[in-house]
Amino acid sequence: RGRRPVKGKILHRSIGRGLRLLRTMATASEKAAPILGKLEELNIKCPVWEHAAAFTVDEWKPIIKEQNMEGIVTKTLFLKDKKDQLHLVAAAEQSAVDMKAFGKDARFAKDEVMSATLNVEKGSVSPFSLLNDKDKKVKVHVDTTLLNHGGKILFHPGTNERTVAITKDELLAFIKALAYEVNTVEMSAGGAPKPASKPAAPKDSTAKKAAPEKKELEAGETKLGIEYPKTEEYFADWYSQVITRSDMLDYYDVSGCYILRPWAFKIWKIIQGFFGAEIEDMGVEDCYFPMFVSKGALEREKEHVEGFAPEVAWVTKSGESDLSEHIAIRPTSETVMYPAYAKWVQSYRDLPIRLNQWCNVVRWEFSHPQPFIRTREFLWQEGHSAFANKPEAETEVFNILDLYARIYEEYLAVPVIKGKKSEKEKFAGGDFTTTVEAFIPVTGRGVQGATSHHLGQNFSKMFGIKFEDPTKSDGSHTYAYQNSWGCTTRTVGVMIMVHGDDRGLVMPPMVSPLQVVIIPCGIAAKTPQAEREALYNECEKLATRLKRVGVRSKADLRNNYSPGWRFADWELKGVPLRLELGPKDLAKQQTLACRRDVGGKDNKAPLPLESIETKVTDLLKQIQKDMFEKAKAERDSHVVEVREWKDFTPALNAKNMILAPVCADKEVEVNIKKRSAEESAEQLDDKAPSMGAKCLCIPFDQPDMPPGTKCIMSGKPAAFWALFGRSY
Repeated sequence: RGRRPVKGKILHRSIGRGLRLLRTMATASEKAAPILGKLEELNIKCPVWEHAAAFTVDEWKPIIKEQNMEGIVTKTLFLKDKKDQLHLVAAAEQSAVDMKAFGKDARFAKDEVMSATLNVEKGSVSPFSLLNDKDKKVKVHVDTTLLNHGGKILFHPGTNERTVAITKDELLAFIKALAYEVNTVEMSAGGAPKPASKPAAPKDSTAKKAAPEKKELEAGETKLGIEYPKTEEYFADWYSQVITRSDMLDYYDVSGCYILRPWAFKIWKIIQGFFGAEIEDMGVEDCYFPMFVSKGALEREKEHVEGFAPEVAWVTKSGESDLSEHIAIRPTSETVMYPAYAKWVQSYRDLPIRLNQWCNVVRWEFSHPQPFIRTREFLWQEGHSAFANKPEAETEVFNILDLYARIYEEYLAVPVIKGKKSEKEKFAGGDFTTTVEAFIPVTGRGVQGATSHHLGQNFSKMFGIKFEDPTKSDGSHTYAYQNSWGCTTRTVGVMIMVHGDDRGLVMPPMVSPLQVVIIPCGIAAKTPQAEREALYNECEKLATRLKRVGVRSKADLRNNYSPGWRFADWELKGVPLRLELGPKDLAKQQTLACRRDVGGKDNKAPLPLESIETKVTDLLKQIQKDMFEKAKAERDSHVVEVREWKDFTPALNAKNMILAPVCADKEVEVNIKKRSAEESAEQLDDKAPSMGAKCLCIPFDQPDMPPGTKCIMSGKPAAFWALFGRSY
C-alpha cells in the first residue's frame, strides 16, 4: 500500500520469478504470496499486476483499462444463509446474482466472518481465498458465464492491490485441488445454483427481484441508465453507477481520491456563491494559507493532534533525499493559521480576525472510501476567527450553523437536525461543537452535514494569541476566544443519496447546474430541412428567454441522438425540468413540461409560451418546495422517541434515528454503542449491520422531559434528549 502504481506493465509472467520479486514488496505482496505459491505448485503460469487498491468493481475497471489487462471482470460474493452455511459465489461482473437462491435469508457475511474463515478483507475476496478455508466450511458456486468464456478471467489474489488473469480450466483446477465441489450457477436465469446438465429452475414469481441483468456493449455503443435499484441491498452499486454515469465523478488511480467533473463542481460553485456572499456580509474575508504544516506546529495542541493523528499524511522525502523534518499535509488548518494570528494580534483593536479559505485537505487513514462522503482528499471551506470576548464568538458559531442549515434545506432540499455534539464526539481541543445532521433513509444512517466549533481559549493559549486588555488597569493580557467552522463537498453526496432514484440523479433546482433543458420533438426523417431549422431556432429562442430571467437553461439540439435518448440522458443527470417543443406545440403556442422529481403520468403538463418565464420560474420553485417536503416527511418518519432500552435496538434495526433520554455520564454513549451492536447481532444474526448506534447530536429542539425521566442506559435522572443512530 502506498507504492507508486506501475502503469501498463505486467510485473511478472511466471509465478516463480514473481515470488522472488514479492520478497521485497509490502503487506499486499505478503497477502498474495501463499496464493501465488499454490498457483506455482499447480504449474499455473499467469500474469500478475500491481496497482492501487480497488475496493469495488467500479474502482477496479479503470485500473484494468489503464494497465491493459486482458480478461473478463469478475465479482466474488461471500454469503451466509439462515442455517449458517457459508457460500462463495464467483460471477462475471455483468451477471445478476439473486442471493436468495443460495439459501433462505442468504445475506453478505460479516467482515469478521469473512476474515476468520478466508483470512481476507472486504474488497479482496476471490476463489483463491478458499486456500485459507482450512475447515472446508464454504460451498463454492461459479457463474456459467465464466465457464463459457474462452479467454482470461480476472481475480484478486488475496489483496485488492493485485490482479491475476487465469483461464477457466486453471480456475477449476485450483478449486478442485483444494478438494471443493464446484456448483455451476446460471446467473442469467435468476441465480439459482444448479448442475450444468439439469434444466434451469422454474422462476419463482414470489422471489425477490434480482438486479437487472447487464449486457455487454458493442463497439462504439454508449451505456446509459442505472442497472441497480436504489435499495439497501444494492445501494453501493446504485450509488457508484449514479455518480459515474451522470458525469458527476470519475475514479482515480490513488484509492480514496476522485475526479470531480464539471457537473458536480458546478454544484459546489453554487454553494460557494451563496455561502461566500453571506459570510462576506457578516464581515468574514477570504484568504489562503499553505497546505503544509510543520511537525512542531501540528503537535503543539496535544488533544487536537491526537484526534487527527491517524489521518495525517506526511511528506518525508524530496526526490531521493530524506527531509530533515517531516512535514504534514493539512488535515485542518488550526495549527497552520494560528501562529500567524499570534503575530497579527497585539491590541484589542486588532480583533476580531475573521478569515475563511476555500481549499483541499487530506485525511488518509481509513479502509473503505465512499465518493463525496468519505474521501482521502476533499474540498471544503474552513473559517477561523478570533474575538476579544466570548459572547461575540459564540454568536458567530450559531450564525454560521444557521447558514449551513440553509445550504442543506434551501439549496439541497435536504432536511437537517441542528444540535450540539456530545463531549465524546466534539472537535478535538474545542469547547463545544455544533452540527447539522442529515439522514439517508434507504440505509437508515445519519451523516454529519457540517460543523461549527467554539474553541474557547484553548488554542489561543497554546499559540499565544493575546492582546492588551483595556478593561484591566494593570496592562495585563487576555487570550482571544476562537471559532472554526467547515463545510465540505460531502454536501453533494448527501444530496445524491437522499433524492436520487432508480433512473439516476434528481437535482433540486437551486443547485442544478442546468435547471431546464429544451428538446425539439416531432421531427421525422422526411421533415424538410427548413422546418427542422425553424424548430431548432424556436428552441434556442425559448432558452434565451429563460436565461434572461435567470433560469439556467439550454436547448439540446444533438441531432445524432433521438429525442428519447436525450430524455433519458438528462433524466440520468437529474435536470429538474424538461421542455418538449414540436411543430404541433408551436401551432398551439405551448410546450410540454416534464418534471424530473415526479414519476409516472403525473410528471407532464402543457405550459403556454406567452408567459413561459413566469410559469417556469414558479414551477421550479414548486419543485424545490416539493422535494424538500417529501424528504422531510420521509426523514421525520424515521425519527422515533424511545424511553426504554428494550425498544432501542429494534427501532435502530428498523433503520431509524432514535431520540432517547440520557444522563451526562460520558460512558453512557459508549455503552449504548456497544450494547446496540451486540443486540443487533443477536436479534438479526448476519443481517445486522456491524456498527452500533452513536450519539449523532443533542438536538437544540428538545422534546418535553417529564419529571422523573430516567436515562435509558444508566437509570440515573436524564439530563437531555440525545439523537442516536448509525452513521457514515
